[in-house]
Amino acid sequence: MQENLIRKIVEEVLQQVLKNQPSSHHDGKIPVGVSARHVHLAQTEVEQLFGENYQLTPKFELSQPGQFAAEETVVIAGPKGSIERVRILGPARSLSQVEISWTDAMKLGVKPPLRVSGDIKGSSPVTLIGPKGSVVLNEGLIIAQAHIHMSPTDSARFQVADGQSVQIKVEGIRPIILSNVMIRVSERYRLEMHIDTDEANAGLIQQGAFAEIVNAQAKEKINVKELPPIVSQAEKPLSYLFDKKLLSQVEVLEIEAQEIVVPKKTIVTALAYDKIRELNKTLTIRAD
Repeated sequence: MQENLIRKIVEEVLQQVLKNQPSSHHDGKIPVGVSARHVHLAQTEVEQLFGENYQLTPKFELSQPGQFAAEETVVIAGPKGSIERVRILGPARSLSQVEISWTDAMKLGVKPPLRVSGDIKGSSPVTLIGPKGSVVLNEGLIIAQAHIHMSPTDSARFQVADGQSVQIKVEGIRPIILSNVMIRVSERYRLEMHIDTDEANAGLIQQGAFAEIVNAQAKEKINVKELPPIVSQAEKPLSYLFDKKLLSQVEVLEIEAQEIVVPKKTIVTALAYDKIRELNKTLTIRAD
C-alpha cells in the first residue's frame, strides 16, 4: 500500500511539472497509438484474481504519465470462447473495465457497447480468470470509442474542447477517415490518439503513424439523439465518501459526486485541490 501512495505522489509531481509544457508536435499532426485489448482493475478485483494485498507489477511505462502495462495478465471468458494473456494496465482504478475490439467480441460471443472509456454503467458483463481466482463483472466490458488525449495547451492550439467530436484523417498505404473521435482534455494527458486494432487494421495503421483533425464539430451543436448511447449518463450522486489514504486528481476525475468527503487523515494532493476547484466541487474533511 505504501508503494502505491509513493507512486501516486510521484505521478502528481510529474504532472505538475508537465501541465504547462506544450506538446513537442507543432505541425498539426497527432501521434496515433494502437490500443490492443486490455483490462483496468480496481484493487478489490486485483486481490480476488492474484491474492490478498497483491500489487500490480509495472512492466513498462505507457505514453500517458503515470500509466503502465503490468506484468500480470488475465483470461477473458465469454459464452463462446476465451482470450488468454490479456494485459492489465495500471495503476489500479476505482472501477474495473475491460476494453476489447469487435473482432474480440465475436470470438467471445458477446456484444459490448461502444463507449467512452470510464462510461461502463449498463455495459456488458464479463468473466475474468486469474491465477488465484475468478471475477464476474456485472458490467464493464466495452469497445472503446476512438479518442484523442491532449493537454489544455494542445486543446487551445487545435481549437477544440473536452468532449468535442472531431473527424480524423490518417495518411498511409490505405488513407482512412474516422468520425466521432472524442476529444479528452486534462492536465495529466500527453497528445495522442487511441484507436483499437480493428480500426488500425482497416487503415493499415501502425504505431508511429500520425493523424490530423479535418473537421471539428462544436460540442454545443452535437445532436445527442444521433450519437451512440455512450453520451447517456446516470444522475450524479450529491456526495461521495472517499476513505482511502490518498486523494489524487485521478480519483477526483473519477468521482461524479458534487461533494467529496474525506477523513481527516487522508492526504489530498495539490493537483487534487486544483481539480476540485476547476470542477466546482466541494471538499469536506470529516472529523474522525
